[in-house]
Amino acid sequence: MKTVGLLGGMSWESTQIYYQLLNEGIKQRLGGLHSAKVVLYSVDFAEIERLQHQGAWEETAAILSSAAQLVERGGADFLLVCTNTMHKVADQVADSITIPLLHLADATAEHIKRQGMSRVGLLGTRFTMEQAFYVGRLQQHGLEVLTPDEPGRERVHRIIYDELCLGEINEVSRRAYREIIDSLVEQGAEGIILGCTEIGMLVKQSDSAVPLFDTTAIHVQAAIEAALSDMD
Repeated sequence: MKTVGLLGGMSWESTQIYYQLLNEGIKQRLGGLHSAKVVLYSVDFAEIERLQHQGAWEETAAILSSAAQLVERGGADFLLVCTNTMHKVADQVADSITIPLLHLADATAEHIKRQGMSRVGLLGTRFTMEQAFYVGRLQQHGLEVLTPDEPGRERVHRIIYDELCLGEINEVSRRAYREIIDSLVEQGAEGIILGCTEIGMLVKQSDSAVPLFDTTAIHVQAAIEAALSDMD
């Protein structure tokens, strides 16, 4: 079994889900007392969040690159950056290490295409919904990506940072997300990407008339396949 490298803490609420799903998945596949071999580095999210909203992406890239190098030195065979938004600097992080980086957007796009879909809605931080590093990556896989209108993007973003990243689950916010999802479906979305690792804490399949694609679960499944690839 290969060792999975996790670069987490953005936020720790979603990183613990990565750790749980990884271990549950390995146990399901191998049985008995098996669990995942993991090297985890968890950053201080307050520092990252401040730099994000200052637009200081090069500084965030330096922090994550240093952390990724520590994960590699810890024995990881490949790396997952456990956050959608910080894939903004995924290329810089990948260039700083010699082990592969398993890109979250690639794993998500490939999963969606296997479902036979090509037009999807995207929910995430404003950075994820509005900038080319993520939407453009999905489009490179042939997907058409729909995002909420300006007020919708602002509401989705605010709920992520003010509530979900603090572990707060609010029924009013769940209803707001349902309304935004319904609007994307009316525009023709065949499925909805939960493009922030915390959104799956709030929104479940019962909240949507079309399939939801939880990027955390998809990323973890890709990591499990990679970890067990040397055992086939």
